[in-house]
Amino acid sequence: MQDAQRIIDTAHEMADAARQAILPHFRDRNLAADNKRPADFDPVTVADRAAEKAMREVLSRRCPDDSVFGEEYGLSEGRSGLTWILDPIDGTRAFICGATSWGVLIGLKDSDSIRYGMVDQPYIGERFEGGLGISRFTGPSGQKPLAVRQGVELGQATLLTTFPEIGTPDEGEAFGHVANRVRLTRYGLDCYAYALLALGQVDLVIEAGLQPYDIAGPLAVVEAAGGIVTDWQGGSAASGGQVIAAASELLHRQALELLNA
Repeated sequence: MQDAQRIIDTAHEMADAARQAILPHFRDRNLAADNKRPADFDPVTVADRAAEKAMREVLSRRCPDDSVFGEEYGLSEGRSGLTWILDPIDGTRAFICGATSWGVLIGLKDSDSIRYGMVDQPYIGERFEGGLGISRFTGPSGQKPLAVRQGVELGQATLLTTFPEIGTPDEGEAFGHVANRVRLTRYGLDCYAYALLALGQVDLVIEAGLQPYDIAGPLAVVEAAGGIVTDWQGGSAASGGQVIAAASELLHRQALELLNA
């Protein structure tokens, strides 16, 4: 992909702009949340909307010919063949609780696949990025390469997800087949689960019911760190839905077998 540094610089400028838009609202006890899904609780706040607007303003200036697909404001068609995929706050439920598992997600795809991604956690100042020849963590302690953990068998693995129910009852049952075989399962991690996988702290992430903007950024980060991200059938996960991210081919294969048992 041409002009990789321009793309990376644009992503960082967007993430910086999102941080400035979001942080004044985090842990504000007066923050209100609207419900986007009346049958359930799918919150959105002024911080979500402000962050996506801030990122779109950067793109309109730096990449006016690129398409943009964001959670809050949908698709804006471009003509370059590149599409930025944005989730201004992945984990709004965590955000309104004051927890720090939420993050700003940025992905970039061409006609073939996701080429670059970023997971940014503004409050603790951690940024994970991958693709276009880089795999990098930047945090308060400095910068280092990302790399998934190797040599862990399923029985010693750590598995992360967001919701205990994992989508439909059938999907929850399938998830349970894996959860019953690993050493440790933790819940409520949102996009930060994928960041921890890329950092080499955990071994598996399994989720269902995702949208493209939930997975584009994390997918690129995990793959650049040496991990594997697919759907539950082993195909592309770029469209969301059922997603599994694994630190090794062995864990990926073992988990897929259990998910589809």
